[in-house]
Amino acid sequence: MKRITIGNSALTASEISLGCMRMADLSKEDANKVINTALENGIDFFDHADIYGGGKSEEVFADAIDMNATIREKMILQSKCGIRQGFFDFSKEHIISSVEGSLKRLKTDYLDTLLLHRPDTLFEPEEVAAAFTELEKSGKVRHFGVSNQNPGQIELLKKYVDQELIANQLQFSIMHTGMIDTGFNVNMTIDPSLDRDGGILEYSRLNNMTIQAWSPFQFGFFEGVFLDNDKFPELNKTIDKIAADKGVTNSAIAVAWIQRHPASFQTVVGTMNPGRIADIAKASDVTLSREEWYEIYRAAGNQLP
Repeated sequence: MKRITIGNSALTASEISLGCMRMADLSKEDANKVINTALENGIDFFDHADIYGGGKSEEVFADAIDMNATIREKMILQSKCGIRQGFFDFSKEHIISSVEGSLKRLKTDYLDTLLLHRPDTLFEPEEVAAAFTELEKSGKVRHFGVSNQNPGQIELLKKYVDQELIANQLQFSIMHTGMIDTGFNVNMTIDPSLDRDGGILEYSRLNNMTIQAWSPFQFGFFEGVFLDNDKFPELNKTIDKIAADKGVTNSAIAVAWIQRHPASFQTVVGTMNPGRIADIAKASDVTLSREEWYEIYRAAGNQLP
């Protein structure tokens, strides 16, 4: 498993991360198998959020491995906060209470990384700054970042916080390519030329901010998986051909396509199937050629100008 440095930090991690949103539905035994399969295949970065399973996903995770100091040293734990029932909340009180809750459920003294989840338009940056400083000084959070934010929102936050923002978690997959479509269609009057995220890809590269790609197998906004989907025959034909040539599964190719980009993505996969985790981990051993990467991009229905 290849390792990457997360943003401008000293934190190194597997280039593939396991997203634990669905872990709340697993038994202790099944969750243990999922976590250990990930570790055995070189995946040591585990992504959580306080809202996943209403907090149960974090509880199941810790219980499944009988969390202790020895195993804690083998993994990197990230959680997110800011989404509440019907609204978003970046207040100091909520950020700190959310972290306290995650630490208790995960049975650990610290988070390696905390991300602010969906943007809160009512947030006061001074409150976020105060929360980050308190959490850092207490040793409860070592690194900070954001999720689903554009460059302007990040810059506003950076004006007030002292900590480096090392990651931004964004939706990206072969079938969700808006952040690269605009770069191909500069100064054109077609839909792919519309800049919907403020140039977040280039901003992230310029600022050495790791993009964590979520929903790597989804199309639309949770509309479904594009792999083995009859709606996308040309895409699946192309992926399957390349997968056969490389001796890996179509899931591995979908992840390898993301990892091929020089922006140094970290892909977050959410499967709770140990077999799929092992198959996906093999993406780290696959490097698509430039021709193969563009072939997949075009097969997804994208036209180059």
